[in-house]
Amino acid sequence: MKDNPNSRAISFLLVIEVFIIVNIGFLALDIFIAHSVNSFHHPAEWIPFYFSIAAPVPLCIELALNWRRREHRVRVNGLVVGYGSIAIGIAGAIFHLNSSFFEAQTIRSLVYAAPFAAPLAYCGLGFLLLLNRSIAVEKMEWGRWLIFFGLGGFVGNFALALLDHAQNGFFYWAEWIPVISSAIAIGFLLVTFFGSVSRRFLDVTLVVLALQMIVGALGFYFHGMAVSSGAEPSFIRNLVTAAPIFAPLLFVNLALLSGVGIWDVRSKLYAIEGA
Repeated sequence: MKDNPNSRAISFLLVIEVFIIVNIGFLALDIFIAHSVNSFHHPAEWIPFYFSIAAPVPLCIELALNWRRREHRVRVNGLVVGYGSIAIGIAGAIFHLNSSFFEAQTIRSLVYAAPFAAPLAYCGLGFLLLLNRSIAVEKMEWGRWLIFFGLGGFVGNFALALLDHAQNGFFYWAEWIPVISSAIAIGFLLVTFFGSVSRRFLDVTLVVLALQMIVGALGFYFHGMAVSSGAEPSFIRNLVTAAPIFAPLLFVNLALLSGVGIWDVRSKLYAIEGA
């Protein structure tokens, strides 16, 4: 029995929709920990927190309505959440840079500013929502856009890892691993997106993405060790002030996103070559 390409494409779409909902919801916890450093000093710091709590609700309703009929007709909830997520991401990046970089405009102020790339996660998730509602999943462009967004995410991840670990001067040599790993992923995804590649190269890229997931898991372990051995008297305070425990999981997220895009493109190439 042959695999149904349309059924496989719909399954990929479902995976990305669930991926978006889980990530937007999880950002509420990440935001709460990050903004607890200054006890939510500015009232605007609550906006992404409440958005991440509320946004999964209309998205889950839309998902239930669509997938009960195995169609993707209801789109308005995703469009509203998508545009709102993009607006929050852009505003957050500007707000983070304004914390010190725009005042001094030096490398040092950039390193010690609030992580400007972090809010752009909302932009990426928002654009994914718009992608799923503007380009048919059966088209080759759908998978290629996933690769593009994964590429953009790894560029942001590279900046985050570089600036975050520069704060302690890369005291441990292992802190270079996520920087180098992100750079490798960027190189492979650049070739995959802009070049004309074979299915074998796509297979190699999938292996590279699997390694990114290992790097993310190891980073999560080391950051967790830093939290558990922190200088603060309580675990919660160490969770807030020590190394950001969830940051390395971005490697896993981006590898999954890019991997779905590459697998989708690879499957469609196979269907074309086998036709």
